[in-house]
Amino acid sequence: MRKSKPKKRVILPDPKFNDVLVTRFVNDMMQHGKKTVAYQIFYDALDIVGSRMKNEELSPLDVWKKALENITPAVEVKSRRVGGATFQVPMEIRPERKVAVSIKSLILYARKRSGKSMADKLAAEIQAAFNNEGGAFKKKEDTHRMAEANRAFAHFRF
Repeated sequence: MRKSKPKKRVILPDPKFNDVLVTRFVNDMMQHGKKTVAYQIFYDALDIVGSRMKNEELSPLDVWKKALENITPAVEVKSRRVGGATFQVPMEIRPERKVAVSIKSLILYARKRSGKSMADKLAAEIQAAFNNEGGAFKKKEDTHRMAEANRAFAHFRF
């Protein structure tokens, strides 16, 4: 590459929890540039999680962080073409991508859920991920299973 790497943009922390990860999540959830709406959905979802899980000693933000941790994959498979055949090669994911993949899968499966509002759906998916169940957790398990099945092709790493 001739050009230098572009500088990483600085993401400002969110107004309520003063956390950069929350801002990243809200930025990924945002549609049509409506960040205020996305923040409102996220905060409402955390309020719902807090009201549903009163017996937990963790705060709703900690529940959300634990849920993200539970659905974060360690490995993924990438297609690699070797001599006319395409192999699914298992590769470790770098830390920034791990976070991005987990955030995107949580949002995707929250949107697919049935429910009244996005805040309800997001709260339900956060709770499911916290309890090691739900669509996002299943996706992580499937990814790990596929990487394990294709471990024989690990020597094709690039």
